[in-house]
Amino acid sequence: MQPDGMSAGAWQAWPMSTVDASSDAVAAERPALLGVAYRMLGSFAEAEDAVQLGYERWLRLPEAERAGIRSPGAWLTRVVGRICLDELGSARARREAYVGEWLPEPLPDAPGAFGGGRFSAAPPADPAEHAELAEEVSTAMLLVLETLTPAERVAFVLHEAFGLPFAEIAEVLGRSPGACRQLASSARARVRAGRAGAASAEQHAAVVHAFLAAAATGELDALVRLLDPDARLVADGGGLVSAARRPVLGAEHVARYVLGIIEKRGAGLSISLRDSASGYVAVFAQDGVVDTVVSVEVREGRLSELWLVRNPEKLARWQEGAA
Repeated sequence: MQPDGMSAGAWQAWPMSTVDASSDAVAAERPALLGVAYRMLGSFAEAEDAVQLGYERWLRLPEAERAGIRSPGAWLTRVVGRICLDELGSARARREAYVGEWLPEPLPDAPGAFGGGRFSAAPPADPAEHAELAEEVSTAMLLVLETLTPAERVAFVLHEAFGLPFAEIAEVLGRSPGACRQLASSARARVRAGRAGAASAEQHAAVVHAFLAAAATGELDALVRLLDPDARLVADGGGLVSAARRPVLGAEHVARYVLGIIEKRGAGLSISLRDSASGYVAVFAQDGVVDTVVSVEVREGRLSELWLVRNPEKLARWQEGAA
């Protein structure tokens, strides 16, 4: 989505080639802006579009106006926030038309996905209270964010994760700073409730390793023992590949579904553990091509939620090193 009248090649080169003295600083904002947009939209592709549109609006400013902006990063963050707010307004309609269940796009490695750059525009105001929520970009966290209203999600992301003052968030949402503070507070409470009881990184890794080992044996009972009795599996194929159209419920049904995927594959299947924004995930590759990424939620030592992303449009970033 390059600016009107600008070739794709020129757009890619713009941040380094423009005569604007602040170009390097402006270009350096891209990782943080992607972090903003991804947390709001749950799709890296949509996040890239939102950030490019934000840069397009920056380029369209008269040069004198750009030169007068003391903090291009803050300006771009507000603009990208507004773009995402508009996008969230139509996202629910698109999700209702989506074939089967919709899941956020999983990221193979959060720092790498965001260009090795920073996640936050500023440290949280109270790191002890907010840091764990600010930094997390797991599938579980993004699904909790999906339960918020668009305004709550924007207020939460911009304040909790990126330290934007409520006076600036008010410009994004078109509400008073006090109203934005209330939105962020409400969102924070709901996010904390949604993430309460989640396992530590160490517990999560141990259970995922055990899950992969049990799946490799093909023994139903071994897999069932690792699952919460009320375990739930959601698969996202986007209508492009085979996937359960509705959630699979119950430990035994979930275990049979997972083992069924493995049994149907044949000799070309490989399963590996990879680190990701969601912690360790199971990655299924068929003849060297990643076609399924399994993220999980661990509570009380057992798998409570399994999220299988099979939509190939959401797996492009997982192909490197798959073979």
